[in-house]
Amino acid sequence: MIRPLLLSSVALCLSLTAASAKVPQVATDIPVVQSLAAMVMQSLGSPMVLMDAGADAHDYQLRPSQAAALEDADLLIWIGPEMTPWLERAAAARPAGATLGLLADPATHRRSYATEDPAEADHAADDHADHDHQGTDPHAWLDPTNAAAWLGLIADSLAAQDPEHAATYRANADAARERLARLDAETAARLAVARQKPLILGHDAYGYLAEHYGLTVAGTIATGDATSPGAARLSALHDLVARSGAVCFLPDVGQPANIIQVLTDGASIRVGRPLDPEGRAEAPGPGLYPELLSKIAASITDCVTAP
Repeated sequence: MIRPLLLSSVALCLSLTAASAKVPQVATDIPVVQSLAAMVMQSLGSPMVLMDAGADAHDYQLRPSQAAALEDADLLIWIGPEMTPWLERAAAARPAGATLGLLADPATHRRSYATEDPAEADHAADDHADHDHQGTDPHAWLDPTNAAAWLGLIADSLAAQDPEHAATYRANADAARERLARLDAETAARLAVARQKPLILGHDAYGYLAEHYGLTVAGTIATGDATSPGAARLSALHDLVARSGAVCFLPDVGQPANIIQVLTDGASIRVGRPLDPEGRAEAPGPGLYPELLSKIAASITDCVTAP
């Protein structure tokens, strides 16, 4: 009796090992995408994020160890070249089924950047150096309906590579979508007080958020994610603050204090807590995306309701 039991135990161990070996190794481009993938994978695996903490998603270079890890990954999940152009060549070289581009998928609601910048309306000839935002806005996760759709896309891609755990991936995605639906409703209720109150924000990344929750973005310091505003743009923004009746200015995390001071000097506008739309400062994991959206909503609400 001992020998059959021993053989049965060995077979069970081999079966479990084989099952765990089928779980894909997943690489993601930015913390937000890593968070969504982690929601779907849960205890089955831990997706890695290629971008270092605090780095600029638009202007980054992979370290050799990261490039090697990407080659070993079974699945790359990324926003697309509009967000992380440094991954475009590596993504194109991967085999079919080994890459999931979220922004390009038909399930994604896409919007374009604003065609006219309010801060430049009266300064058209002054300073064009900052005008590098054209085409599709890649910050689509700031509309939580996109994040919910992406959970399904991620589950489907993982299930295609790992059919044995397909039901688990899809169940995790369903649970995460329910969580995001509650978060969306809570965020909408929280941000209701901010509607009709013009905001000045750090850079042109909040179009999806504003569109989804009915917010008014009067202007942004930088039109590009990696650009620094010139003197003419700062002057135009300073004028816009008074002209638009903007009540709050919310810079991005890491935005230089001297720029904030120049913009708000002598202006009747409150300065709120810095925003982190890409989750650069957050700990990676399934809780990052909900935490990011909650913090953005809290910062905006606290600023517009401050005495």
